[in-house]
Formats: sequence, structure tokens, C-alpha cells
Amino acid sequence: MTKPTFDMDTALQALREGKDLTGKDGILTPLIKQLTEAAMQAELDEHLADKKQPNRKNGSTSKSVKNPAGSFELSTPRDRAGSFEPQLVKKHQTHLTDELERKILAMFSLGTSYQDIRMHIEDVVRYSCI
Repeated sequence: MTKPTFDMDTALQALREGKDLTGKDGILTPLIKQLTEAAMQAELDEHLADKKQPNRKNGSTSKSVKNPAGSFELSTPRDRAGSFEPQLVKKHQTHLTDELERKILAMFSLGTSYQDIRMHIEDVVRYSCI
């Protein structure tokens, strides 16, 4: 599980100082990045659990992703066999959808834990691929 690194107190202070919510250095951009990476890690974990052939994690690659809140470098997990195809942010995809971002932020604002958000996105991804 990804350790929470989004600092709510720092975000609130930045908001009081008039900093933007969105954009490259926006207040919400690190949160969206963190939650997206956690969901992609959950996808890889599920992928590795389903395989009968030996396979394991093999680091990550970085790619630039744009979304309405701003752009950021996303750390995309890899597997040793090269068979992992992420569904949340597909290979060669450089834009996150507005809908996905809104759902992540809505769950977080309602007090949903990082683990619960990760499990929810894992379920959404699993059932959208059937």
C-alpha cells in the first residue's frame, strides 16, 4: 500500500495564501498523482496474483500525464515478463479523464481512506475490462 504523502495542512495553508488548486504546481495535483499511482500499483498486484507463470515486479517507468488539474510525472509500474497492461492509464495514454479525476477527488473529500479509494478503483478497472 502506498504511504500517504499528501499533507492536508500544507494544502490548506497554500489555499489560504491564494495558490491555485489546479495547474502544474496546483494544490490538488500531488494528491491526484499519488492516488493514481496507488491504483496502478493495485492493478499490477492483481495482475501478478492472477498469473500461473512466474512473474514479479520490475520497477517503474515515468511518463508525463496531463489532466485538468495540471500535468505531472506518473510512475507507471512494470512487471518482469512485460505482460502487464495497465487499464487505469493505458500505455501511450497521456491524458487522464475528467471523470476519473472527479471520482478520486470526490472520494477523498468525503473522507475515504487511501486504501478504500485504491480498492474502489481496482474494482472499477476490473469490471470495466470484462
